[in-house]
Amino acid sequence: MAAVLQEDETYLWPESTNSASLAGAELVATYPRRGDVPRHLWTELLRAAQRDIDLLAFAGLFLTEEHTDWLPTVAQKAQQGARVRLLLGDPRGVQLAARDAEYRIGGGVAGRVVAVLNYYRQRMPEQVEIRLHDTPLYNSIYRFDDEMLVNVHAYGVLAAHTPTMHLRRIDGAFFHTYIESYERVWVSARTAGRTVED
Repeated sequence: MAAVLQEDETYLWPESTNSASLAGAELVATYPRRGDVPRHLWTELLRAAQRDIDLLAFAGLFLTEEHTDWLPTVAQKAQQGARVRLLLGDPRGVQLAARDAEYRIGGGVAGRVVAVLNYYRQRMPEQVEIRLHDTPLYNSIYRFDDEMLVNVHAYGVLAAHTPTMHLRRIDGAFFHTYIESYERVWVSARTAGRTVED
């Protein structure tokens, strides 16, 4: 059955294994760099999501620029009733300035955030919640219902060149850690207005 469905046995029958095995089963795949994640996976996970779409990054500009159907699909999901929450770096925040200095790209990080904010502001319906955070970003989190891509950050290395994990919630050992982190940032973030001045 597992072979026919192309799924792991522990995903189909989680009660048949011990908790240590379940924790390992949540790790679907790892990629040495975010750029190694199969291009189609980002939009496949987005299209499959029905309930929760959460994004935590400083900018995540690659999604809006490299995936032409990203913005319309996010908007459509929100209009169909999915909860869509976007957490982006606060262009006025100290953490974004620190990351920019770390990367040594002279204001480029804030510029990316402003660009992606403009994309979302112009294309998103009211249902999409956008907040700006000023927290140190250890990971970028991209959640699609019970699946998640986590881009692990390393000091001085651009996010596109750092490892990414694909997680699927089974018992939650991996998954819930990142959900908890996301929620903490969400609570501390400020609502982004719908104009550049906000």
